[in-house]
Parts: sequence; C-alpha cells; structure tokens
Amino acid sequence: MNLVVNGALGYMGREVVGLCECGYRGARLAFGVDPDGIGGENIYPSFSSAPPPDGVDCIVDFSHHSAVRTLLDFAIQSSIPLVIATTGHTDAERTMILNASRHIPIFFSANMALGVALLVELARWCALALPEAEIEIIEKHHSRKADAPSGTALMIANAIRDVRPDTAVKNGRSGIARRTQSEIGIHAVRMGAIVGEHEVMIATENQTITLKHEAHSRTLFAEGAIAAAEFITGCECGLYDMKSLVSGEREREEQRI
Repeated sequence: MNLVVNGALGYMGREVVGLCECGYRGARLAFGVDPDGIGGENIYPSFSSAPPPDGVDCIVDFSHHSAVRTLLDFAIQSSIPLVIATTGHTDAERTMILNASRHIPIFFSANMALGVALLVELARWCALALPEAEIEIIEKHHSRKADAPSGTALMIANAIRDVRPDTAVKNGRSGIARRTQSEIGIHAVRMGAIVGEHEVMIATENQTITLKHEAHSRTLFAEGAIAAAEFITGCECGLYDMKSLVSGEREREEQRI
C-alpha cells in the first residue's frame, strides 16, 4: 500500500512516515508533502511540486485544517482515497469534505485510535440506557494543541446527542448558574506533554459510570491512520469514520468464523 503523507514533517506526519519505513501493515511512503519540505528527501513543499501520484493507493492527512481545499482538489483530480486525521475544521471546511466524498472515498475522524472508537460507542450506549443521567466530558492534551475543545471530545458529545437530540454542548463552566439536564459539559485541559486523555462521566443520583481512554504514544494515532487507509482503499465514494472501520472489522471477523 503506497501512501502520500500530507504534513509529513509535523509531529504526527513523522510518526506515519516512520511506520511506512518499517513497513507497518504493508505501508510504504510514495512521497510526503509539507510546506517545510524544501530539500527534504522525498518530501515536497506542495502537491504541485511533487511527482505524479502514479501507483499511490491513499493520502493520509496530518497537516492543518486550513489546507483542506488544496488537499481535496488534489485527491479528487488524482482519484485517490483520502484519510483526513486533522482536527479543528470549520463548518465550511466540513461541507467541503462532505461534497468531496461524492467523488472519492474519504475517511474523516477527529481521532484515529481504535480504543477511542470503542469509548464513543460505550458513551452512546450509556446515554441511551440511562436517559436521566448527567454527562460530562474531560479532555486533556499537551500545551501546544491549539483547538479546544478537542475534536475527539466533540465526537463523543455528538455521539451522545445522536440518542439525546435535545441536549446541547456547554464548553467549560463559570459564574453562578445551576446545571441543566440538557447540558453535555466539556472541560479542556492544556498542559505539559500530555498525548491525549478523554474521560466521560455518566452520573445519576445513585451511581456513576466513568469511561476513560488514555493515549501513551502518538504512534497509536499513526497506526490507526494506516489502518484507516487500508480500509478506505476498498470502499466506494462516500464519507467514512472510525465507526465504519470498527464495524467493517467486526463483519470481516464474523465472515471468517
């Protein structure tokens, strides 16, 4: 599986390139794209300066959300499946991604960890089974992360809102006001070198369920991105996410059984 890595010199891009060099899941680096890639070996400053994408199976994007238009144009023009692992997209950029998915298969997720996909599903089930429970999300990341709340925290909240459509997200809490039943509270912590932690607390008057996922290394997300690339190369045009991947793996396992 030959990959193009967009944002190849960033923290996460380097992780994906490193896994390609090790042949993880059969992945190989076709070339990388990064604005700081001038003079770098097999890394180019733009798609226009890169070689033709002959034989490329998928593009993995760990760049910046503001580059999404150029990324989508290249992917559509080249008819190459795309994994978007970048966070912080605006509503307009999300619309671009949705529209582009009519032309190519796109895997779009704020978090590439399979464990987080399971956490999201567990949170959804708890919200459905305990309709009276109050739910709060606490997310922690390193001090360099610019967007808050994290895309993963919003992904969890949106999964809960799928089964509780009358709820609304409340970012942080201050002042003098009682909590309402319709709130899903999200609290962001930015400090040190925390890779990523997400904790979901579901509480009723008599019990509390706590769900937590902790990332120990950024390699976790790079592995998930390559797994997503492997999955998306066999898909038709459309928009896919970690739930699609988890469901697909489960269906394949059932077929083997």
